[in-house]
Parts: sequence; structure tokens; C-alpha cells
Amino acid sequence: MFELLHTKINEIVKVSKEEFEICKTLFIPKKLRKRQYFLQEGDVAKYTAFVEKGLLRTYTIDEKGSEHILQFAQEGWWIADMYSFFTDEPSTYHIEALEDCELLTITKPSYELLLQKIPALEKYYRILLQNNLVATQRRLMGQMSETAAEKYDKFIKTYSGCIQRIPQHMIASYLGITPETLSRIRSQKAVKR
Repeated sequence: MFELLHTKINEIVKVSKEEFEICKTLFIPKKLRKRQYFLQEGDVAKYTAFVEKGLLRTYTIDEKGSEHILQFAQEGWWIADMYSFFTDEPSTYHIEALEDCELLTITKPSYELLLQKIPALEKYYRILLQNNLVATQRRLMGQMSETAAEKYDKFIKTYSGCIQRIPQHMIASYLGITPETLSRIRSQKAVKR
């Protein structure tokens, strides 16, 4: 464990072996079974997590009982309700394992200590948060202006490493379309190949 985290950090900033050893002491390994929750709506997010192995989803359920998926997180990605994590407010999301998962979790006090002890990681997290903001803005604009087929194409590019691991009804929920529309788009793309 920790190899993938080390690789991902070093893709953005360089940390020494000694710094990474400090880093490792502040993370708590956690395993989740398939369908187990990392976070449930109404709970305060006490951790943010790096996905070493597995696949998770962040979603909410509206008053009609419909699920709306905000994100998936695969190996090498981070997942949390960052608003809840930073403000200690109750989460409005559920985060659930779609497969058995191995996570590296960190608490807010440990996160703050990590940034204090290893300044390069402050830059790393800033870049992650910037990239997340850009991706969120692009997704929001896409939801408002793109066709269902265009949304699906972007989904394939974003989640190419795990598309076969996500049930079709969840992909449809993420895209904001019906499963029938997704099926039609996939059939049309299969014919074009």
C-alpha cells in the first residue's frame, strides 16, 4: 500500500523519501466491502480518501427517491465531501463502494499537519483542488449545453479506466439521462464502429 499515492504525488510535485515516510504516518488505511458506505448523508465527513484499489461513487437521493450521481472515483483518485470535510457541516451525499476497496484516509487535523510539515504537498493539494474546480465547471456547463451523446463521449474519456465496472443505470444517472436513452446512444455508437 502507498505505492500508488507516492506515484500520483510525484506526478505533480516531488517529495523526498523522508517526506513521504512522514506522509505515510498520517494516513489511515481502510478497507470497504462492496456496497459499504464511506460516508452517509447527514454525517460529517471526518476523512478524505485516496483510492488505492476499487471504485466508489458519490451520490444524493432526491425527495422522489431518485439517485443523482455526482462522481465516481477509481484507483489513483481522491474522494470526499470536501464541503463537509472543511466546514464540519453534515454531508448531503452518500459515498458508497461499488467494489471492494482499499483506501488511504486522512483526517482534517492530519491533513493540516501534513501541509505544515511538507510544503510541497500544499502545492499538490492546491493543484488537485484547482483541477477539481475546472472539471466541475466544465461538467456543469456540459449538463446545460451538451447532447446526451456528447455527455457520454466525455464520460468515456474521463472514466475510461473503469467504464466496464460501472452499471449502465449508474452511468445514466451520472449523465442525467434515462437508461433507455443511454442504451440507444450505445447502440448507435456500436453501429458506427
